[in-house]
Amino acid sequence: MSEPAKEIVELPTLEGYDRWAMIYDDEDNPLVALEQDHIERLFEDVRDLRVLDAGCGTGRHALLLAHAGGKVAAVDFSEAMLAKARAKAGAVDIEFLQHDLETRLPFLNETFDRVISGLVVDHIRDLAFYFFELRRVCRSNGCVVITVMHPSLMLRGAQARFTDPETGTVTLPASQQHQISDYVMAALKAGFSIKGVSEHLVDEALVAKSERARRYLGWPMLLLLELMP
Repeated sequence: MSEPAKEIVELPTLEGYDRWAMIYDDEDNPLVALEQDHIERLFEDVRDLRVLDAGCGTGRHALLLAHAGGKVAAVDFSEAMLAKARAKAGAVDIEFLQHDLETRLPFLNETFDRVISGLVVDHIRDLAFYFFELRRVCRSNGCVVITVMHPSLMLRGAQARFTDPETGTVTLPASQQHQISDYVMAALKAGFSIKGVSEHLVDEALVAKSERARRYLGWPMLLLLELMP
């Protein structure tokens, strides 16, 4: 006998991530696993550089960058996510700020040498404004890296989701159905030059790390943009 279908509920993005915070670091998350190696490669040399982690969540990128010698500021709108990040070893060296990324960033122009916004932009409604803000706070000789769930997965009904451990409900923080062209055009309108656009598929190596990835074997899961101000 098959198991009964779980209840699915969509919540406002902030409420969803506040609830997700309690289990975010403990889940089998193939998208996070796929993204990690690329971030480590692109931000390998950040010693003594000012780095912004925009949408830092529980601090996985911020802590990596600080450990590599970067002077890191990390912002997120979920206080529950930030509480998890601040409690981790090495967090004392990071400037964590609670901030809504759909409003003007709380930094002066050209503050940062490097900017990462990981797995965030599918929750941003006004891409043009957000990309402009990332460009504004990045120095002219710096770079910005954007990662996001590949839009093709939304055609299969995938989006950010988790199972609430208290209720068993499948919970979807509200997402935006942007296409690749939306991200590219937002970057160009903000004044960026595009250094690279790459799409990363689910392969057997990822499935070995994350069994949840198996259902998407052969499909693009991650979109990555490298942008120059």
